[in-house]
Amino acid sequence: MNPLEMVVLDMAGTTLRDDHGVNRVIRESLEAVGLSADPAEVNRVMGLPKRQALSILIDLHGRTHDLGPRVEEIHADLVERSVAFYSTDPTIEEVEGASDLFQRLRARGIRVALNTGFDRRITEAILDRLGWRDRVDATISSDEVERGRPHPDMIQALMKRLGLTESRKIAKVGDTPADLGEGQAAGCGVNVGIVGPTHSRAELEACPHTHLIGDLRELSAVLGLAGP
Repeated sequence: MNPLEMVVLDMAGTTLRDDHGVNRVIRESLEAVGLSADPAEVNRVMGLPKRQALSILIDLHGRTHDLGPRVEEIHADLVERSVAFYSTDPTIEEVEGASDLFQRLRARGIRVALNTGFDRRITEAILDRLGWRDRVDATISSDEVERGRPHPDMIQALMKRLGLTESRKIAKVGDTPADLGEGQAAGCGVNVGIVGPTHSRAELEACPHTHLIGDLRELSAVLGLAGP
């Protein structure tokens, strides 16, 4: 393995535990305009920019004619619900081992970045809630680039921001097919899927990856960082 220069980790489902809060908030915003989506349907669009996820679900239910023009309105509602949820809900906590992993990586000179399908307002609420601002080197949200996952734009923007030029020296870690597609599209040398939060092992096996793990705490060994 080439020496790592940066690890890019997803937030909800990967480093953030929210008891399937993203799924619930998406469904609540759709229910507010009269569309009832199944949790399994919502899981299939996890990791995508939220406007895109909403559009896919609206189309899936044959409501493009009436709800398609209202995507921005529905998304604005989703953002408000999400900010409130991540700011106050008692279920919000970091995935066990996340802060230790951040510290372990940075102690070895490896940059730690977080990226997400959320908009920046939601990301800020999460960073404040978990006290992560000083624990990572950079964060980026899907509304800050032209294209969200599975496109490579967020990782490429992080590389430019941090002065990195070799994508094979970057590891991408996430729990959705969109995360793994992003890692492949960006040319990351390590592309790790976390089984369980939103997708089964069989579902992630079908996606491009270098490793699949069942727990974030396994990542140190995968990256060759075992030990103190």
